Amino acid sequence: MKERGSLSLFAVLICLGLGWGLTIPLGKVAVSEGYRHFGLIFWQQVIGIVLLGAVTLARRRRLPLGMAQLRLYLVVAVIGTVLPNSASFTAAIHLPAGVISIIMSLIPMLAFPIALALGNERFAWRRLAGLLLGLLGVLILVVPGASLPNRAMVAFVPLSLAAAALYALEGNVVARWGTQGADAVQVLLGASLIGAVLVLPLALATGQFIDPRPPWGLPDLALVASSCVHAAVYATYVWLVGRAGSVFAAQVSYIVTAAGVGWAMALLGERYPGGVWIAMAVLLCGVFLVQPRPKGGLVAAPRDARL
Repeated sequence: MKERGSLSLFAVLICLGLGWGLTIPLGKVAVSEGYRHFGLIFWQQVIGIVLLGAVTLARRRRLPLGMAQLRLYLVVAVIGTVLPNSASFTAAIHLPAGVISIIMSLIPMLAFPIALALGNERFAWRRLAGLLLGLLGVLILVVPGASLPNRAMVAFVPLSLAAAALYALEGNVVARWGTQGADAVQVLLGASLIGAVLVLPLALATGQFIDPRPPWGLPDLALVASSCVHAAVYATYVWLVGRAGSVFAAQVSYIVTAAGVGWAMALLGERYPGGVWIAMAVLLCGVFLVQPRPKGGLVAAPRDARL
């Protein structure tokens, strides 16, 4: 029975990684015909509100709305959605989805120095070595002619790096100051509500607002699909952490990276030179070294370029 339970948890882990990895090429599709970040982020938040709101109602729980919770929702909305999603969607216009998937594997590595600065973690040489391997993997990606098919793409790699750093910061902020009595679903719902309020005027002012009326094209379907997948996998990730522990759940990082590359090849027809595969191998080795051991802390969960 115990073996069956372990196999079931591994199956959930694989499904999580496949789902999160899928959201990255879906983001590439969403920006393929002119949609831009503020419009996409707004509807992403609205879809999240509908789904997470339904879950909250089904659980018969209220959304905490004290000042401490509102500050938390605001911080998560800004550093976990508005800023990194703006960077990610812009990068998706110019970078292959597979390359973005590989860069997203830096989240747990970038979380380490932030955790040290905030006092969330203690220094470990093994984890420093993992961080250095991550930086080496990025260098392999940006070496002219080695990995990226177009040298002009190098200019947009920092956008993906910035998104990964912001997700790492978000995880550390929550780890340092807690969720103020709200559970993960409530935090994400509150952040989605505030994120929608923040982004709507920006979408209107910049002309990026997306008219929701039909006819709907492939980018619209990609946005809806990625938003639904994200809400489902994030809630499942929280369940998995509670059931199997944070160290087990953190292994999803490997699957997200591999799945993102695989989905990009299958759905978008992307193909990569040898340098990309070398960079991916180096980065995954870095992830292995940075991941906490059974007595370690919680690694920041990958957020799918927050799609």
